Amino acid sequence: MTIVTELQPALFGHTPPRSQFLKWVGNKHRYAGEIANCLPADHRRYIEPFVGSGSVLATVAPDAGLAGDALGPLIEIWTLLKVNPDALIEHYRQLWGQYVSRPREAYEQARDSYNAHPNGPDLLFLCRSCYGGIVRFTRAGTMSTPVGPHRAISPESLAERVFTWRRRVSNTDFVCADFEETMGTAGLNDVVYCDPPYVHTQRILYGAQEFLVERLWQAIEGCRSRGAKVLLSLDGMKKSGRVYADIAIPDGLFEREIMIDCGGSMLRRFQKRGEDMRGERVHDRLLLTW
Repeated sequence: MTIVTELQPALFGHTPPRSQFLKWVGNKHRYAGEIANCLPADHRRYIEPFVGSGSVLATVAPDAGLAGDALGPLIEIWTLLKVNPDALIEHYRQLWGQYVSRPREAYEQARDSYNAHPNGPDLLFLCRSCYGGIVRFTRAGTMSTPVGPHRAISPESLAERVFTWRRRVSNTDFVCADFEETMGTAGLNDVVYCDPPYVHTQRILYGAQEFLVERLWQAIEGCRSRGAKVLLSLDGMKKSGRVYADIAIPDGLFEREIMIDCGGSMLRRFQKRGEDMRGERVHDRLLLTW
């Protein structure tokens, strides 16, 4: 496998939206352009089976796209963004009106509403107002993150982001599906970008979702056999390079590896809560099958 230490500047058109739509742990907003710049220029369709915050998706802004996730309320957010953005904005506006004067009470009320009946509009408000943007779930599937000390963005700011992001994902279909199902649709000249829950760092965040990396290796090999190209973001180095995520990757599955500087760890900021963050720099690996 060839290891590349530096990326070329992002191509024109591979610039992320100025502001994030969803706050989501592990989001790739700051370096989505670097990842998008690695895509083959002649790909037919862009597929993202772990869509999360959609930063790379919105940066690619594909002419033909498919994005999936196993978390139903998350896909509901993306679907409403595309087909009924006003519903998202209005629900956020109602919750924000209570939140301005009583942030903790309004947040906990929204969280209770979500936990009783998981849904996209509540989740959108929670991810914008929870502590550090860390959307953490229990094994029962309920959200457990407390309210954040910051002030959530205004409905006007959210509306601006909604319509900016909507333009970028207008040609993407969203599906609530397991990653194997979404990747199973990839064929000749398609490109698949995978950003799964990280093996070493995100079990606390995705306790409700069982993820076995061995299944992902099989799905990637299946994509390769059908003529699709795959990019995978994976644990690299943490603790500012002192700890390397030693993951058993099947021989011959990838051709290239690129190390990407992700800055300070979002998860450690949540866990340490105001403590010294020096020495907590994180690097991701970007693995490519071609």
